[in-house]
Amino acid sequence: MPALATTNFNIILSVLGGWVSLFGLVSYLCKESFYLSEALISLLAGVALSPHAANFIRPLDYALGSEENLNAITLAFSRLVLGVQLVLAGVQLPSRYLQKQWKPLALLVGPIMAAMWVATSLLVWALVPGLSLLHALAIGSCVTPTDPVLSAVIVKGKFADHNVPKVLQKIITAESGANDGLGYPFLFFALYLIKYVGDGGVAEAGGARVAMGLWFGETWGYTILLSVAYGAVVGWLAKELLHWAEERKFVDRESFLVFAISLALFIVGTCGMIGSDDVLACFVAGNVFTWDDWFRLETLDDSLQPTIDMLLNVSIFMWYGAVCPWELFHANDVVPLGRLCALGVLVLLFRRLPWVFAVHRFIPQIEDARQAVFVGFFGPVGVSAIFYLYVTLEFLHTLDVDGEPRADVKALPEAVLVVVWFIAICSIVVHGLSIPLGKLGFYLPRTLSRGVMSSSSEGPDAAAPFALGSRVTSFAIRRRSGGDAGNEPNAGPPPPPGGRSVFRIGGSIIPKRQEGPGGGVLDRREELDTSKDTSTEAVGAGQGTPAQGTVPYVGRTVRFPDEPPVAAGQAAGGRGSPEQ
Repeated sequence: MPALATTNFNIILSVLGGWVSLFGLVSYLCKESFYLSEALISLLAGVALSPHAANFIRPLDYALGSEENLNAITLAFSRLVLGVQLVLAGVQLPSRYLQKQWKPLALLVGPIMAAMWVATSLLVWALVPGLSLLHALAIGSCVTPTDPVLSAVIVKGKFADHNVPKVLQKIITAESGANDGLGYPFLFFALYLIKYVGDGGVAEAGGARVAMGLWFGETWGYTILLSVAYGAVVGWLAKELLHWAEERKFVDRESFLVFAISLALFIVGTCGMIGSDDVLACFVAGNVFTWDDWFRLETLDDSLQPTIDMLLNVSIFMWYGAVCPWELFHANDVVPLGRLCALGVLVLLFRRLPWVFAVHRFIPQIEDARQAVFVGFFGPVGVSAIFYLYVTLEFLHTLDVDGEPRADVKALPEAVLVVVWFIAICSIVVHGLSIPLGKLGFYLPRTLSRGVMSSSSEGPDAAAPFALGSRVTSFAIRRRSGGDAGNEPNAGPPPPPGGRSVFRIGGSIIPKRQEGPGGGVLDRREELDTSKDTSTEAVGAGQGTPAQGTVPYVGRTVRFPDEPPVAAGQAAGGRGSPEQ
């Protein structure tokens, strides 16, 4: 007799597929109308389905009950998402972007990133009791890089198209890609000192000289420089091979589109085997791969890459919602919840914003102080922080003595776990809600004040201004006759027939005007009004008014409140005539 096979594999596929399908049904509404990021929504879904709630996603069971296995899974998943994201980020940049814009990029990933590291570390040192400065430097380095996954909220989509200049989008994308891989020097500067210097003289033999030798040799030489060279070589070879195959018609369209994704997988795997910086190598390879802009322009209108990107984003943040140690935020031996909340707020305010604002005049892409505040605030902490968190835990595990943590770093794993996870969650929530709350705070007072002014100046019988959602700005023009309007100074053009207000949507006046059959200007109202005289003689003369005896505005689907009702007989032949 058939029985339910509630295996982990079946459950996780059902949950993931069901959530992606349900989210897809309202994805445009959430992202383009409410400006909610898919990261925040997926994180909340992961919490709801985690062992803390519905218990549909059980990460510890998938890791065979081992915390070490669970940490390894989370680290590998984060590496995969970062690798794909950074190759796509490099591909999206214009030709030779790193070469052309190396000065502002060097400023962002050099002095500004160093200031972010120091500021965050000092805040952690001040607010976490009993933590040494060296340990605080290790924790601060994990949350220093800006996250390319969460940065996509302000560089992609309708909000970015209408509010963020293209040059600013590109520099944010380039910075978030480059500084992710450059987090290794900051992290291992602290980790090597912890290993060879330690606290209270308890450390491995060698001292600071050995620590700095490893930092320059292993971190900068092997990890950073080798990854840059490897990414550049692999990206250039991939570009040349794809050119050669495409010219000879050897590659089909599907394989052509997926080439960047497969390149990311190859680099993540090979760099992982040699122990280099796969994150930085992926970004460099993506930029070199489209050095001549050929691949970027060829795939500009295709949606495969954004689709893969969306699937990975939804999956990783659902996983983060399920594996996040929520219980440790209020029950840990390191930092009280009150200090943890204060730390989250202060890090989001002082980690990045003051330093970007201080040097924004030296970055040509940031034109004024308002853009500097915007770029400084939107430096989210997300996947890259979790990636460096588990790299840190993996390194600290190598310091164990006879299977037990070394005395001076005994409390550090729990401290880095609690602090980094909490700051990442704060950033996902705050940066995920900043745009919709900012939009609401911008439009709501103006809408309320406009309504109060309208009702007080025109009386209770006045028609309310027409609006379509939060993206519509209406300009209320008082009803007055054409003669009165023309006599007033600076009155502007007379109002349209009937004294109705003019409304602006997306920078254009509605109704739009089009060329008529005779070369004259044909109004949209005339185009839709089937009872109007649209003969060549009438329109060709440039007449934009209805013929005598016709009813204006017949055939529109929207009727303004101050229009007289149109009789059914008058509206015959019109499309979508108003109701009486």
